[in-house]
Amino acid sequence: MAGLEPRTFAQALFKALGLNEDDFQFGVSKVFFRPGKFAEFDTIMKSDPDTLAQLVGKVMEWLVKQRWKKLAWSTVSCLKFASKIRQRAGAAIVVQKTILMFLARRQHKPRYLGMKQMGQLQTQIDILKEAAGTLQKNKEKFEKLVDDAAASLRAGLDTIKNKESVSRDEINKMTQELAAQMNKDLGAIKKEQEKQKLAAEADRLKKLAEEMEKQRLAKEAEEAARKKQEEDAQEMLAMELLAKKEAEEEDKRLEAERIRAEKEAADGKLQKKRDVESQREEQERQALEQERRDQELAMRLAKDQANPDDALTADAKKPVARKHIKRSQTFANKKQETIHNKLDLAKWKYADLRDTINTSCDIDLLEACREEFHRRLKVYHAWKMKNTNKQDEGKGRAPPALHTAASSRGAAPVAPKKKVKAKSNERPQRYFRIPFIRPADKESGFKKKGWWFAHFDGQWIARQMELHPDKETVCLVAGRDDMEMCELSLEETGLSRKRGAEILEREFEDEWKRHYHGPEYVRATAKK
Repeated sequence: MAGLEPRTFAQALFKALGLNEDDFQFGVSKVFFRPGKFAEFDTIMKSDPDTLAQLVGKVMEWLVKQRWKKLAWSTVSCLKFASKIRQRAGAAIVVQKTILMFLARRQHKPRYLGMKQMGQLQTQIDILKEAAGTLQKNKEKFEKLVDDAAASLRAGLDTIKNKESVSRDEINKMTQELAAQMNKDLGAIKKEQEKQKLAAEADRLKKLAEEMEKQRLAKEAEEAARKKQEEDAQEMLAMELLAKKEAEEEDKRLEAERIRAEKEAADGKLQKKRDVESQREEQERQALEQERRDQELAMRLAKDQANPDDALTADAKKPVARKHIKRSQTFANKKQETIHNKLDLAKWKYADLRDTINTSCDIDLLEACREEFHRRLKVYHAWKMKNTNKQDEGKGRAPPALHTAASSRGAAPVAPKKKVKAKSNERPQRYFRIPFIRPADKESGFKKKGWWFAHFDGQWIARQMELHPDKETVCLVAGRDDMEMCELSLEETGLSRKRGAEILEREFEDEWKRHYHGPEYVRATAKK
């Protein structure tokens, strides 16, 4: 221990005292301890000889362990070094083998690549044999050509196998010559086949072309039918969705009315009495206003008759009794009334209203003109029905069932206004078809069934068609036959709520094209 270096002796002593490496730190000429760790040396100085002997034994034990560890690590290092020497010897052998393999491949690669290319030509030889076997004439001649080509291929393969000094260019040259010869022989065989089978091939191609044409036509017809079916399905789905939406809206409206009615009933008899009086006043106001308009139009129409007194009934000549009625209008009605007052549409002629409806771009003016036009139609036909004979009762412009349903059902509810885009004037186009029964004839004694078609542009009718079983079809167009067409709006007719009445646009257009022959035909039919 006296021969140890001071640093080693101090480290052995610290380990014998049970200090960890974190408890002290060596400097250049001193050792630094953590607080409280230097007190161990005071214990050593005050110990008896037996304790010092134990301490010396621990130091000797530590020195022996350290030397044994160094010896073990030295032995392991020697073993690793010996293993590395043996591994390097084996790696040298692998490197030598790799180099030899590389040299051999570089020397013989053109040869085995050339043999591979020639081996691929064997497939072409088989093709030549099969083609020559199908010939009906000169079969031996072409089979001899195939045998010569096969012999040339075997000779080339033998040359490459036996001659190690053959170059890549020589191999490519032999391969190209063999391929060119085979292509030439194959061309000659195909030319001979074409000569022998020209007629049969022409017939086969003709039949094949006819079959392909049939398949193409059948496929086109199937595709057209499929597309048509898909379009019909989409249109029917859209119609069902629209009908479902309208039914839901109707259910919601009825539910809201029911809830409101229950709430009003719960308010008491006083509130009910007020509602009844208000409703009665509103009905009286509407009746008076309608009567005033009817009288005004009847007076205007009576001026055109040869005998005004005969044209008007006694009820039309009576003055309208006016009564003070409270009026409450919505913003839309006020705006409509402002347009009527500003332009005085009641003084406009029928031609002016028609031209404005066909040419105007002002939505408010257009709707006002349409309302005024249909109001005049209603008043005119109401006056006409009062003053016509009973003989003309069967000449209505719409089926009687439609008028009966419209009259028995009260005023149609006001449709909720939808937001209209500023730059879009499109209106929904809807098509309907309903049957009607004509009265029984005296001769036949039984009723006859016909069909009534209608095309609605928005809320008003645009085209109308009547299919009668025993007379000419009647086709009417808005703007030309307005006096003979149905004047009810779509909501008033109730067609949108009738199951099975709405049809597709294609169905209506097919019937229209089949029966409509232009204005001349319509005028001739009207004269008849």
